Amino acid sequence: MKNASVILSHLVGQPQFKSLKRHACYKKFLSLLGAKWQKAIAFVYIRNETLFVAVTHPGFKMELHYNRDLLKSVLTQLASLDTECRELKAEKVIIFHSKYRTIITEKADETTIPYYHERATGNFSLQSSDEALAEKFKQTQSLIACNR
Repeated sequence: MKNASVILSHLVGQPQFKSLKRHACYKKFLSLLGAKWQKAIAFVYIRNETLFVAVTHPGFKMELHYNRDLLKSVLTQLASLDTECRELKAEKVIIFHSKYRTIITEKADETTIPYYHERATGNFSLQSSDEALAEKFKQTQSLIACNR
């Protein structure tokens, strides 16, 4: 039986899925930029030798506008060093604000369950005359001792 990665690599090689290769090159391009720019850029694409860069906030637009040459140089270096991304060529850079963002995040396996340490000691006296209630208190004491 084939792996999912084998099936995906076969599908990416098909001519009708050429845009998937380009999308992988765009992800490589974004990973070459600094962490600040990775958070600022929502997505990129190239059309008619023009690199379109969508930013997540309008404040980043002017800052990226001043660094257009940096974006073009990183793109040309990626195209020259990576054989799969040779078709990435851009003469102009257009930066615009987009309300749409990529949904996929790299840190998908982070858990949000908070883990707390037990602060209770379990040292309390049992003053109940009811047997069932006294048994519940003893179970509570043992659970507190296990959680410490």
